Amino acid sequence: MNSLASALDRRAGRLAQLQWKLNRLRLMTGSEIGWRLRQAAQARLEHRGVGLARWPPAPRGSWGQAWLPVLPYASDADIYRQAADRILSGCFKVFALHDADLGFPPRWNRDPKTGIDAPLDFGKTLNYRDPRVVGDIKYLWEPNRHYELVTLAQAFHLSGQSRYATACRTLLESWFEQSPYPLGQSWSSSLENAIRLVNWAVAWHLLGGADSKVFAGEGASAFQRRWLDSIYQHCHFIAGHFSFHSSANNHLLGEYMGLFIGATTWPCWDASSRWRRLAQRGLEREALKQNAPDGVNREQGIWYHHEVADMMLLCGLFGRANGMEFSEAYWERLETMLEFVLSVMDVAGNVPMIGDSDDALMVRFSQEADFDPYRSLLASGAVLFKRADFKAKAGRFDAKSRWLLGDSGADVFGSLREQEQAPAEVRRLFPDGGYYILGRDFEAATEIKIVADAGELGYLSIAAHGHADALAFTLSVGGELLLIDPGTYAYHTQKKWRDYFRGTSAHNTVRVDGRDQSEPGGNFMWLSKANAHCDRWETDEELDCFIGSHDGYLRLDDPVLHKRKIVFLKRERTLLVEDILECRKQHDIEFCWHFADTCKIFLDQRKVSAFGGNVRVDMTMPDCHCEPEVVVGSEAPPFGWISYRFDEKLPSPSIIWRDRINGTTRRVTVFNIVTKP
Repeated sequence: MNSLASALDRRAGRLAQLQWKLNRLRLMTGSEIGWRLRQAAQARLEHRGVGLARWPPAPRGSWGQAWLPVLPYASDADIYRQAADRILSGCFKVFALHDADLGFPPRWNRDPKTGIDAPLDFGKTLNYRDPRVVGDIKYLWEPNRHYELVTLAQAFHLSGQSRYATACRTLLESWFEQSPYPLGQSWSSSLENAIRLVNWAVAWHLLGGADSKVFAGEGASAFQRRWLDSIYQHCHFIAGHFSFHSSANNHLLGEYMGLFIGATTWPCWDASSRWRRLAQRGLEREALKQNAPDGVNREQGIWYHHEVADMMLLCGLFGRANGMEFSEAYWERLETMLEFVLSVMDVAGNVPMIGDSDDALMVRFSQEADFDPYRSLLASGAVLFKRADFKAKAGRFDAKSRWLLGDSGADVFGSLREQEQAPAEVRRLFPDGGYYILGRDFEAATEIKIVADAGELGYLSIAAHGHADALAFTLSVGGELLLIDPGTYAYHTQKKWRDYFRGTSAHNTVRVDGRDQSEPGGNFMWLSKANAHCDRWETDEELDCFIGSHDGYLRLDDPVLHKRKIVFLKRERTLLVEDILECRKQHDIEFCWHFADTCKIFLDQRKVSAFGGNVRVDMTMPDCHCEPEVVVGSEAPPFGWISYRFDEKLPSPSIIWRDRINGTTRRVTVFNIVTKP
């Protein structure tokens, strides 16, 4: 029976893979199909040894500068020593495994979550999407990014203790041994190679560069040459395997980042200047292409907005330090991206978890327990752009900003005086990105902030990181989270949860006939896409009004057009949400509302009261005669969850009103916001 079950499982896996390939093909243009065929032919040739970099040329003794002239010393050395000691004891933080015992050095090809050892097959043909082959690839890739190498190098830089430099060498030598070029999961993704290369560059400078103690003693010369050979192979690999066409999202920007920083840090070969120019041109182009003029990243995922901003920041600093300044337009776009972060962040620092998030960092600079990546970006931006409003929102000059901008950056941050520049008024309209902010008392303790989403599903034809959340919105009051976007939770594995968290029922919007607004075709692919847009926006002293619509349900046999009007009455502190469903026949409708896990929900007949902190929200649907249902942490079907971090979820109270309509119908939901004294 076991053999039969295994055979059926393998057959199901092959069918799923075939369906994925067919769906992927449907979303490609003719030019992309041609390019991918050439890439496949290249991979076959490389598999046979043609076009590889098995024997890198000898490096010249030429080295780039660190990202800032003087690396900081004012950080708390104990925090970094303690973090480094945990690594030396074998404890790694890998998503939900906060103290994974991987050993030191770890087994680099073993998935710490499932224990599956990924085979050392040719990397570009390894099926890393199949969990039976590699386990959970996110858990496998994460340690291989070598964040821990930077932590060890930070501990050495601050303490001068040679054991941390020795540990860096041990870690790298074990990786070289277990991850031979071009085999295994470490050589399957250009983006993973790029992020690893950036962490190597940061660690290289923290260790002291070419004159580091890590290159002293027996075998040190051979170790240095082996590291440089691998750096060359990383750059060669990235330059030969860019993510173009429908995959040209943050992956492509990240690949250019890795190639640029790699070729800038180690300009040791004839190809280095060509790689650097290629990467800088690509970064300039993609930074303006992937981020709209209003500052919103086109992938419609706010965590990816942060990631891309971080990529641009790192490249800008490395380039500036090495005499390769980026354009004014590049820096202006980064500043505008930080303005978007400032605008959607509430008074307590909460940022809506719209779209995908995988908790990825480019470099794990900070070991602070309360590290906030969004506030950190604003702190860095305050110094770079001399923005007192960024400083006010950031609150403090955090550890990551100090590592990036130095002790002198902390001095600049401290010198910014809020009275020298009146805080910029919160931008409320982001028409390119499709975000609209309603509310009152922004930046005050009494703030009410509503972030409405009428943006595209995602970027390019696959819209990989978008969620089916058209016309959804979030609500916070005085920094207390109330109506939320539930986050992401899963990526490559746990299909049920991947589908739920990015599906329509997980968002504060309307679902029709049990269908998502957009039709998924794979974990990072959408076949049909809801087109949302803002039809009207008004604001004055009395009210804010957003009117939008989307066409996602026009694909039904009896097409349904969903229009939503959101009106916030400022004096009354009342939110009115009017949903109009234009159709001809009968449909089952679900009105979904998701509250933070910190909220308590009470039902009184058809009135729902949600309590969060010192805030109460009373919710009613006067025109609907159906009964509201409170759901908390349902497994089947999934409903009522929130995920603050990748692969971690918590039950959260969610409300669903189910209704059956016949022809065009209007429903109004009323939210009365009451703040206790």
